[in-house]
Amino acid sequence: MSKIQVMSETLANKIAAGEVVEKISSVVKELCENSIDAHAHTIDVLLEDGGLKSIQVIDDGEGMDRKDAEMAFLRHATSKLIRDDDLFFIDTLGFRGEALPSIASVSKVVLKTCNKELGTMIEIKGGKIVKVENADSRKGTSITVSDLFYNTPARLKYLKNEAQELAGCVSLIEHLALSHDAISFTLKNNGHVLVSTTGSKNLHKCIHEIYGLNVSSKMIEIKASNDDFDLYGYICKPEILKSNRNHFITMINDRVIKNYEINRAINDAYYTYKPDTKYPIVVLKINTDPTLIDVNIHPTKQDIKISKIQELNELILKTIKDALYKNLLIPDAVKKPEYNEIKDHYVEHFVSEATKSEDAYQSSTNTQVALDLSYEEEKESPTIINEELKSLVLYPVGVALGTYIIAQNEEGVYLIDQHAAQERVNYERYLKALKESKTSSIGLLFPITVELSSSEFLIVKNNIQVLEDLGFKVEEFGMNTFVFKEHPTWLKTGYEEESIRKILDILISNHGAFDRVKFNEHIAITLACKMSIKANMRISNEAVEELLNELVLCDNPYNCPHGRPTIIKFSIYDLERMFKRVMN
Repeated sequence: MSKIQVMSETLANKIAAGEVVEKISSVVKELCENSIDAHAHTIDVLLEDGGLKSIQVIDDGEGMDRKDAEMAFLRHATSKLIRDDDLFFIDTLGFRGEALPSIASVSKVVLKTCNKELGTMIEIKGGKIVKVENADSRKGTSITVSDLFYNTPARLKYLKNEAQELAGCVSLIEHLALSHDAISFTLKNNGHVLVSTTGSKNLHKCIHEIYGLNVSSKMIEIKASNDDFDLYGYICKPEILKSNRNHFITMINDRVIKNYEINRAINDAYYTYKPDTKYPIVVLKINTDPTLIDVNIHPTKQDIKISKIQELNELILKTIKDALYKNLLIPDAVKKPEYNEIKDHYVEHFVSEATKSEDAYQSSTNTQVALDLSYEEEKESPTIINEELKSLVLYPVGVALGTYIIAQNEEGVYLIDQHAAQERVNYERYLKALKESKTSSIGLLFPITVELSSSEFLIVKNNIQVLEDLGFKVEEFGMNTFVFKEHPTWLKTGYEEESIRKILDILISNHGAFDRVKFNEHIAITLACKMSIKANMRISNEAVEELLNELVLCDNPYNCPHGRPTIIKFSIYDLERMFKRVMN
């Protein structure tokens, strides 16, 4: 008897489900993308117990007739690809014809759909159709998926708890709403609204509806184009940062994607504007010719290949850096709470919150309404060019806690972090020196020897020209040892050996993937931090005045190269309100 046999359709669909359906949000994603492809204007997602009990997606799209509805659950049945050449011009979110049969094979599904007058209802259990009958004539499609993985226990045990699965669904709907701002999305769990957008065709308003007023009012619009790509979107000012990259929301031709190289370009654009462990909110739409991308490399269709990725990354990097430079301002010390904090708290702790009264829930809804009323006024705020601090005249008053310089003028009171401020001054000084084509050097009375491990010695030896270009005169000196006889004049006196060792550490840490621009920036940041005055170090009044005068001459005086703010403002109005001199 032959050992090789063709597996059954049901078994093949269960295997495919392992690739397409990983979690609750995977089901929601596939169903919502079908609704988007059906040109829906409104999409409602209704979950029970975070989707563990049931998932229902209702749309007002084109709907299907009975024949198409039955065909939709056959593997590789699709209306979106017909010829081989169509793979090069994909303009729909779905095209494989795998999602519906895969989902139906591991759950119980009820489909109701109508495209004209008479509707169709199909009930499926474990991939097998058990009922087909007439249904109401509401145009659009409603599909309910319940008891996911009921017949595949091995997959069921890998579903996360209710809160985690719900959080994944919230994040997904937010991303879809931002990528299709002309569609109204609603996400409910056990009857409670978690996400609601109006489909206003206004990306900034959609950001406001999802993230709240505090974030939307601090977003910067960006637009740029080259021969192959058009960019449009919003980036946040560095004062609004998150602890992970989940808020890098990038879309290519309205498809939400995850691309490491694009994410790296976004993060690099914020280099020196933020700490390494914090990440901005970025909503970026990219439009290009479909022939320049390949979405047919993974069942989820989120990981795609992009031709001319280098040109795209350069466009993203330059556009974001330019926008940040033109829009950075001194952050105000007094901030207003944002609605999104209320929603995040509910998503993370909704199990316990569900026991609270409906009045409390209604209160949070009213908060959203109040913020919506103020949106129109906020979104019209004009862009202010990055010259605020450079035009200020600051009068130093003193130093608080040995760390914060207190200054004032006719607009209010300013606190300046003395370490962060001098770090910015030193950083720009070092970076300018490192960019000079000709570097002045000075000889060492006592040459500095540095002994390395064998692997480190080889890396430095292969990059010896880099050190010479910086202004060092360096020679091999015995086993795994270099001797430095000259150094560039910009090294701080008394810290020559320590600076040399730090530069060598940076060179070695590149592991052969050398980038001169980043190398220079890394050196400037490292040396600037080391050579700056520290917190709790007392400095004279003359040193304070000199530091303020140097800070206002910086190209970017608003934050240190690690992204921390150098200066914070208390306006006269803020002070009077805090002390109850004004009551509004």
